[in-house]
Amino acid sequence: MAKTERKWTRSALMSAMAAVALGAVASPAMAQRDPAYEKARASGQVGEKTDGYLGIVGAGSSELRAMVDDINIRRRAVYADKAKAANATLQEYAFTAGCLAIARTDIGEKYQAPSGEWKTRTSAAPDRDSRCP
Repeated sequence: MAKTERKWTRSALMSAMAAVALGAVASPAMAQRDPAYEKARASGQVGEKTDGYLGIVGAGSSELRAMVDDINIRRRAVYADKAKAANATLQEYAFTAGCLAIARTDIGEKYQAPSGEWKTRTSAAPDRDSRCP
C-alpha cells in the first residue's frame, strides 16, 4: 500500500492551533503537575520538544523515563483525538502543540530548539521552528 503525503493546510493548522489554545491538551497537562514532574521541570531534567512531546535532558533515571513515557502516552492520545477532529495528521497536530508548548515555557525551563539543542528559556522569546504558528 502506498503511503500518501498530506500537506499541512492553513485551515487544518488553524483548527489545530485553536484546539490547543482552547485547552485541548489540558488533561495531560494537568496530569503532569504532580510534584515529581514539577521538580524535574524546575531542575531542567525535562523539557518541551519540537515534536510536541516531553523530553529528557541528559541522562535520566528509570523513574524519570517512566514518568516521561507516561506523560507522552497521554499526550499522544489527546493529540490523536484532536487531530482527527481538526482533520489533521497526528504529526501535524503534535508539531503545532509543540510550537505552542515551547512558546509557553517559563523562564528557566528547558525546551528543544529547531537544531535539536536543549536551551534554557530566558526573558527573550524561545527559538522556534520557522513553520510554527
